[in-house]
Amino acid sequence: MRLQIGVIGAGACGEAVEKAAEEVGREIAKRNAFLICGGRGGVMEAAARGAKMEGGTTVGILPGDNRRDANPFIDILILSNMGHARNAIIAQSCDVLIAIGGEYGTLSEIALALKMGKKVVTLRSKWEIEGTVKACNPMEAVGLAMDGPDI
Repeated sequence: MRLQIGVIGAGACGEAVEKAAEEVGREIAKRNAFLICGGRGGVMEAAARGAKMEGGTTVGILPGDNRRDANPFIDILILSNMGHARNAIIAQSCDVLIAIGGEYGTLSEIALALKMGKKVVTLRSKWEIEGTVKACNPMEAVGLAMDGPDI
């Protein structure tokens, strides 16, 4: 069974975070895992773009009901029409999550994932949260994610 790795982060981000997210996406695809994200811009788009560069499969769980809201690198669109509540679906659908940078929506996904007993790897995060595992670079983040869950 292929690992489902969630990549979570802000819908708008700076260049350094965007580059890290794209590298994480590439690594996920190279390791033959599925990438799950919120399907929109910023970290989500950069990670999905990276995965597609390596021929990976991407899933976007969107907050609304419009397919056109997805970034162009999403293969499978799930229209939740749940707003921020869709963060619970993202957390539950992943075997492990990688949080890159992020804002309060990311923080909620981290909390939900930890509550569900999921491993959460952080990269370039402004929060130090008990229960998460900190990575120093994209390759390490994906390596830690791949080492984590029992599926």
